[in-house]
Amino acid sequence: MAVHTSPGTAGDPASGAAVRSLIGDAAIEVIPLRSADEKLKAIPEGTTVSVTTSAKLGLGRTLEFAERAVRAGFNVVPHLAARQLTGEEELRRFIGRLGELGISRLYLIGGDVTPPAGPYDSSLQVLEAMQRMDHGLRRIGVACYPEGHPKISDAALSEALRDKQPYAAYMVSQLCFSPEVLVSWLRRVRGEGITLPLLIGLAAPMQVTKLIKLGPQIGVGTSVRYLAKQHGFIGNVLKGGAYRPESLLLEIGDAVTSPELGIEGLHLFSFNQVEETVRWQRDITAASSGAAR
Repeated sequence: MAVHTSPGTAGDPASGAAVRSLIGDAAIEVIPLRSADEKLKAIPEGTTVSVTTSAKLGLGRTLEFAERAVRAGFNVVPHLAARQLTGEEELRRFIGRLGELGISRLYLIGGDVTPPAGPYDSSLQVLEAMQRMDHGLRRIGVACYPEGHPKISDAALSEALRDKQPYAAYMVSQLCFSPEVLVSWLRRVRGEGITLPLLIGLAAPMQVTKLIKLGPQIGVGTSVRYLAKQHGFIGNVLKGGAYRPESLLLEIGDAVTSPELGIEGLHLFSFNQVEETVRWQRDITAASSGAAR
């Protein structure tokens, strides 16, 4: 049994249409495990595929998978973790390889490597180093944290975003399951002068029990507990039900289309449940086509 709310069945119709559009155009994040090559076959050609990086898999795996995704016809956004870089030479090699592949977008994060593998402790330092290079990238994204960061104060996070803003084209939010928290945070940072367009980081559909298990591991335990209390999720979890992210988007309501808040799109965390993610996207867009007829 799944919790399902079809966009357009509740709230403002314009908001429902905006939600359908966001879902249809969303980027899908893929973890470049060896099994991920098969996952690409489920994704429609032309989709934006965001390729993660990790200390365990290494930057080389990110580039290898990015190349295969480019050759398969996708718009590719590799991730680059500042703290994984051994130095400027490796940074130049990484960016040079993106140029060879025709990749013009990059998502830059700090990363969790402790201690750092080289001189870069933050994504800001990498952004500054890139100003000395002819990198050829047209759009660089950075991370933001609506629910805060366990090791960084809210004031420091806001200051970092302001410092990165001159070099970046957009920001991607870490997982947040509370529409109130997300919108409140967004209003606050807009008031602080942060104008970067936002891609909402959204967990793609998955089994709620798996999401709750993943929560503490990815630092969103509070949000998952919030989610479990909403819309009958506790009963649904007991029945093995699935989390439906469109419900959260609909609860954001008119803010989805507010120019002042600057929500540009969606970044779907698939946790490599790619087939389920694509099926959900198709269901939403099919419902939209049916309504149009």
